[in-house]
Amino acid sequence: IMLHSTLALSLLLIAVSSNLAMAIKKEKRAPQTLSRGWGDEITWVQTYEEGLYQAKKSNKPLMVIHHLEDCQYCQALKKSFAENEEIQEMAQNNFVMLNLMHETTDKNLSPDGQYVPRIMFIDPSLTVRADITGRYSNRLYTYEPQDIPILIENMKKALRLIQTEL
Repeated sequence: IMLHSTLALSLLLIAVSSNLAMAIKKEKRAPQTLSRGWGDEITWVQTYEEGLYQAKKSNKPLMVIHHLEDCQYCQALKKSFAENEEIQEMAQNNFVMLNLMHETTDKNLSPDGQYVPRIMFIDPSLTVRADITGRYSNRLYTYEPQDIPILIENMKKALRLIQTEL
């Protein structure tokens, strides 16, 4: 009986210490930020409502990126987006930025369907700019890694629209 309880106790200790080690390991991982990998230097808003408020207040366009964690096209675009210095710099300085992994109740954000990845621009007057599109006629607001130059042009277009409307 003594041997049996010693064995049980040592198994219990092993279980506790390995759980502890796993908990410590989890803590060491970088905290999940609002960037979700799209750019850690960018200040991201948490909700669409907050984004609209900030856009109006700061007179900057809001850029909304719809994506999903398990979507390979989103992952590919995210990598190109995060690695592009010009996009990162513009996103940091000239835009209110939001990335969403769920749909909003605003139907204007899905004029041609709820697909991912999808990038929409909203100007400071809180108008969804459905006129700023990518190069695909069947999914107007989607971008692929090779479309980064088009996305950069569209970001510049969103900024020009504000200057001309002031």
